[in-house]
Amino acid sequence: MNPLVPLSILVCVPIAAIALVLGTDTGIETSLITATIKTFIILGVIAAAISFGASRLAERSRP
Repeated sequence: MNPLVPLSILVCVPIAAIALVLGTDTGIETSLITATIKTFIILGVIAAAISFGASRLAERSRP
């Protein structure tokens, strides 16, 4: 199993709670919330690509 799966679940739970609080707060701009979500998704995609690449390199180096 990819090690990013449990890690991403661990990270998504508090981020979802924070997003819920920020979404219900009337003083927070929605553009700030959407920028935060976009940044999190982009970083997640980059982390998944790095993990996938590292696993492929590890498989190639096995005898």
